[in-house]
Amino acid sequence: MTDLTPAPHIVRRGHGTPVLMIHGNGVDHRFLLPLDHIFEEGEWERIYIDLPGFGQTPRLPEPGGLPEIAEWLRAVVRAEFRLGTPEARPFAVLANSLGGALGRDLMAEFPDAILGALLLAPVVDPRPSHRDRPSFEIVEKDAAFTRTLDPEEAEDFFQMSVVQTAESWERFREAALPGIEAADHTAMHSLQRRYVLPDVPEDRGPLPQTPVTVLAGRQDQVVGFRDQYEMTMRYARGSYIMVDGAGHNVHLDQPGLAYRAIDAWKDRLEAAPGDVLKS
Repeated sequence: MTDLTPAPHIVRRGHGTPVLMIHGNGVDHRFLLPLDHIFEEGEWERIYIDLPGFGQTPRLPEPGGLPEIAEWLRAVVRAEFRLGTPEARPFAVLANSLGGALGRDLMAEFPDAILGALLLAPVVDPRPSHRDRPSFEIVEKDAAFTRTLDPEEAEDFFQMSVVQTAESWERFREAALPGIEAADHTAMHSLQRRYVLPDVPEDRGPLPQTPVTVLAGRQDQVVGFRDQYEMTMRYARGSYIMVDGAGHNVHLDQPGLAYRAIDAWKDRLEAAPGDVLKS
C-alpha cells in the first residue's frame, strides 16, 4: 500500500514547527487534546490524526493489522511533510500507547526528519505476554463519587484509571470516552489479530540524534514501565520519566506532572536539521 486510502482525518491547530500527535488503541485524536494548551505559547502547529478505524478515519481493508497501519502512517507522513522533496519539513512526534509503537517506527524510518519525540506510555513489545507489567492497582478513589456513575458508561474508566475521582472522571469523559464510543470494532478486531511489528524499530539502523522523552506510569498495567526504560536507553538523547500515581492514561491520572514533563521536552526540541531530509 503506497496511497493514502483511507484518507486521514486530521485536526490542525496553530502555526509553526509541526508536531504530529498520534493516539493509542481504542480512542481517537481527542485523547491528546488535553495537551494542546502546552503548545499555545510559541509557534507550534499541532497535527492531530485519527488512525484508521478510529475517530473519523475509516478502517483499512483486510488484513488491517499493525503492519498495515504503520505502512499507511508512513505514507501519510511522507505526503504531509513532503519528505524526499526539496520542500521537506522536519517534524516532532508526540505519541501515546499504540501510537508510541508507531512513533518509534517513524523515528526508525525517517531519522533525519525527526526534531524529537515524546512517547507517552508507549507500547514497546506489541505482545502483551512479553511485557513486564504490574498488577492493576487503584491509588486514589473517591468511593462516594464513583458510586454515582453509571457502571456501563464508566466501565472503561474503572478498568483503566488508577485515580478514580470526580476530576479524573471528567478528564476521561471528555478525552477518552468519545473515541471509545466512535471506534470501529471490526477494525479493532483486525488490529488485534495482527498486533505485531515485523521488527524492533530501534534495531533497524541510525536513530534520531534529537530529544526523545519517554513518560511512563508507575502503575501502568497495560504496557508497564520497565521495558520503556530499556527502550529509552537506545536513544542518544533519551530521557525517561516514571510518574507515580499514574496508570496507562498518564496525562489523565496525573495531569500536572505530565504537563510539566511535556513542556520541558518541548523546550528541548532542536531547530530543523539541515536542508536535505532523507525519506
